[in-house]
Amino acid sequence: MSDWLNLTFKSFDGATFDFMNGLAHAGKDFFNPFFEFVSLFGKGGIFFILLSIILMLFKKTRFGGFAILLSIGIGALFTNVIIKNAVARPRPYTVNEYKEYWVLAGKCVESEFSFPSGHTTVTMASMTALFLTFNKKYSWSAFVFVFIMGFARVYLIQHYLTDVIVGIIVGGVASVGAYFIAKKLFKIINSHENKFCCFVKNADLINLFKKK
Repeated sequence: MSDWLNLTFKSFDGATFDFMNGLAHAGKDFFNPFFEFVSLFGKGGIFFILLSIILMLFKKTRFGGFAILLSIGIGALFTNVIIKNAVARPRPYTVNEYKEYWVLAGKCVESEFSFPSGHTTVTMASMTALFLTFNKKYSWSAFVFVFIMGFARVYLIQHYLTDVIVGIIVGGVASVGAYFIAKKLFKIINSHENKFCCFVKNADLINLFKKK
């Protein structure tokens, strides 16, 4: 599967790296640290997990926080546990023809395989959940960060563009599935009046501080 991807999309991915290499030549002193910083937000999904936990501390945003966390879990399961190991596509910087591009882009190193992009999957999963659960008049802008993350991963020669595209698809599908699962679970919780359900429905960090 890995060899088929590399051969089938060689021209497509190669043209993308040529563009990124030109960008690095034009301004690597700005782009290298900027895209390395952007990538930190997707490292292990820690930032998005923390975001989901913070949102779950408040009654008004609890559903959204839970949907994000569930999206991350489903996305990680498919990307990091199943697809990456099944396809086993090496990182592009391990290919000789892209070594020079990688050096110019800062020589960042990642573990595991390349396909699909875990950073893009977790970002897309989180931002889609955020879009689905919050005011769509503003939350659509979250997808801008998905684009920046995907761009960063290709610029740093950590992923092929095809890795990023599939990461976006997996993250989006995982998030939509997580949204409906979360909706079902919260519907069940709202229909019960036991202590646990009441806590989930009503607990709020703001109220906790007000009582004190």
